Amino acid sequence: MKQRNKWVLRNIASVIVMAAFITFHALPAVAAGYDNALKDVKGVKALFNVSLGSPEFANIVFWAVKNVYEDQAVKSLPEKPQIAVVFHGPAVKLLSSDRKGFEMKDNAEIDKFQAMLKQMKKDGVKLEVCLYAAKVMGVDPATIMPEIDQVGNGFISVAGYQAQGYSVVTIP
Repeated sequence: MKQRNKWVLRNIASVIVMAAFITFHALPAVAAGYDNALKDVKGVKALFNVSLGSPEFANIVFWAVKNVYEDQAVKSLPEKPQIAVVFHGPAVKLLSSDRKGFEMKDNAEIDKFQAMLKQMKKDGVKLEVCLYAAKVMGVDPATIMPEIDQVGNGFISVAGYQAQGYSVVTIP
């Protein structure tokens, strides 16, 4: 009798765990807490306008940027997310193979950041750098990662994406 009770309890526990798993993974986007933000949204089009120059902070912030298109709530929308990033100001230094102006401890963070950007490019994220900003910041365009598209004026890109319906998120 004890053996049968253990078997029944184990099966009931398994059913409860499976039901909870299916319930939580099958809920629509509203279950993720975005019921207000994503109400009647067909797809997310976001442009991240980035000028931050701290490699450590960039890694923290870009985890969240990457999460925008990886989040299940966004992925469950009818249209595929469209994400673009335009780099200005001190951020252009993070895209360069030239590490002058950074401390040795920053190199690992810059490498991590650049690896994340390479993955984002593979994921279909549009990445652009303002060459005017590169010039002002003393960054040689030849040292910029090949995954980053170079544009003369990043503000034109920002305005263009906005005209295409992208929401602009500024990361100072």
